[in-house]
Amino acid sequence: MNANGRNDEENRRRRDRRNGGRDRRRLNTRLDNRRTRFSLLYFVAAFLLLIALNYLLGQRQTQQLAYSELKQRIAAGQVEEVVIGEEVIRAGPADTARQSDAPRVWTATRVPGDEELIPLLESKGIRYEGSVNGWLGDVVGWLVPLGLLVLFWIWMLRRISPAQGVMTVGRNKARIVGEEGTGVTFADVAGADEAKQELVEVVEFLRTPQKFARLGAKIPKGVLLVGPPGTGKTLLARAVAGEANVTFFSISGSEFVEMFVGVGAARVRDLFEQAKTNAPCIVFIDELDALGKARGVGGILGGHDERELTLNQLLVEMDGFDPRTGVIIMAATNRPEILDPALLRPGRFDRQVLVDRPDMRGRDAILRVHAKGIRLGTDVDLAEVARRTPGFVGADLANLLNEAALLAARRNREAVTMPDIDEAVDRVIAGLEKKNRLINEQERKIVAYHEAGHAVVAERVETADPVHKISIIPRGIGALGYTQQLPTEDRYLLQRKELLDRLCVLLGGRAAEELIFDEISTGASNDLERASDIARRMMSEYGMSDTLGPVTFRPRPQAFLDFREPPQDGHRPYSEATAEAMDAEVRQVLAEAHDRALDILTRDRGVLEQLALRLLEKEVVDRSELRELLGKPAHEPGEEERPEIGHVPPSQAAD
Repeated sequence: MNANGRNDEENRRRRDRRNGGRDRRRLNTRLDNRRTRFSLLYFVAAFLLLIALNYLLGQRQTQQLAYSELKQRIAAGQVEEVVIGEEVIRAGPADTARQSDAPRVWTATRVPGDEELIPLLESKGIRYEGSVNGWLGDVVGWLVPLGLLVLFWIWMLRRISPAQGVMTVGRNKARIVGEEGTGVTFADVAGADEAKQELVEVVEFLRTPQKFARLGAKIPKGVLLVGPPGTGKTLLARAVAGEANVTFFSISGSEFVEMFVGVGAARVRDLFEQAKTNAPCIVFIDELDALGKARGVGGILGGHDERELTLNQLLVEMDGFDPRTGVIIMAATNRPEILDPALLRPGRFDRQVLVDRPDMRGRDAILRVHAKGIRLGTDVDLAEVARRTPGFVGADLANLLNEAALLAARRNREAVTMPDIDEAVDRVIAGLEKKNRLINEQERKIVAYHEAGHAVVAERVETADPVHKISIIPRGIGALGYTQQLPTEDRYLLQRKELLDRLCVLLGGRAAEELIFDEISTGASNDLERASDIARRMMSEYGMSDTLGPVTFRPRPQAFLDFREPPQDGHRPYSEATAEAMDAEVRQVLAEAHDRALDILTRDRGVLEQLALRLLEKEVVDRSELRELLGKPAHEPGEEERPEIGHVPPSQAAD
């Protein structure tokens, strides 16, 4: 097909979409008119019901008497008060004449010119008064309940559906972005190159479906974006719609499920009907786990009828439309292990795209995207910031730059400088500085030697990450001090020697306290927790025990996208004898790491004391000062930064 033919085909498709949009608007107008007429009929019926109830209640509370009979009852003392109108006389029975089922008011038509009534009332001592009866009183009497009914009706309409009305409760709440685009393209997404490559195929299908149709290829009906929170799953979906220049429907999984059974299923049907009339388009369901949780989880009484009905309707709709219509279903979740297996079978969400945490180059690219709207100083090196933030996702990096900008604005700077970013990194990792927290000198001394012990051991062992900064300034909720370490690169595997070195560094703070004070404190509890976890994993998962051998003893966790039955809670796939041997191995490994850290600090006691005194004096010691105390060059090439261990929880600080 030549270029003119492709342009004609594209113009025809656009005309069809415009005509379909006009037909859909006409249909929606007719449906809204029908709903309006039904609402008016409902209102009229409610008003007539109010009149009927008022009439019936009036009949039960009022008894019509002859004028002569009413005068006889007045003369007999059975009347307590009388209201004399122009045409009607109303009399209230006295207590002696009232019965449980008797009416509350006697009424009689007044006889004009009767001059005996007033003297009779005065002789019996009955209180009486006059009233003016007419159309105005009746109108006022009806307007009050009518006004209350109208106000209640308006409140109910706004309560149920503020934008559309009570009869549209089953319509979907998707936010629709037209062909003008979402304003996001692949250029706005960084650090997810593999995920973008997977989604390029979807964009090409939406742009040129005939390219796939001529070969008989079928695009996946559904694309599931899986990854940790903040990695950019929603941004990727919007970028796909922006690149393809098609309509984008965005809705959260929780917006389908309502209190009323059947509402969620109706919204699913309405969403897919709108999507088909707007094809080609993308339907994006965020937080799919709120809607697609596996059925039957939690026992017989653990389900939710409305949620399961909605999920069933979603499964049926995904089976019921032809992928050649140009409707792509995209969804995002960070909990794929709890999704219903029926959602992930071929023909529904055919493809799962992992949006993982970015590596160092990805973090650098993400920082450059978020830095476009921030005025950075000439000293800012985003590549260095990327090296200092391993494990950060896109949302973390955006928050980091925003915190740095806030700090710079607070200090009245013209641009964001590297010290602002350094402090923002510390704030994001360890929390806000608390320089006003009162800590006695003995505790400050313990914290200083504790952090100095971490730093000296980290610099002396072979495979530990280099130390970047040591601080004894309290931060956040639980840190009285911390030590930052630098990785030379992103790591995905660790050898046994590296794990043993990490154990040695973790126990360096406790060893320093023993060496200097001949006593231990509660400040090492977090270090012990982390060290014990590493040691137990070495024995139970990694097979790094010579005694136990290359065997894993940990109960099998539920694997990624694996829906086999997980092991029961509390079940251990090993015997008591194995558990005892494992505990003995863990204690032995930790004891050896502790003795090794103590030996290192004993040999470098002078450096330890100098570093602790420097911390007590300055509160923060950087890498160059530490290497100067150790007798090493100020800098080494290839060193990169990572926030790491060594904080002392204030709730567990020494007394």
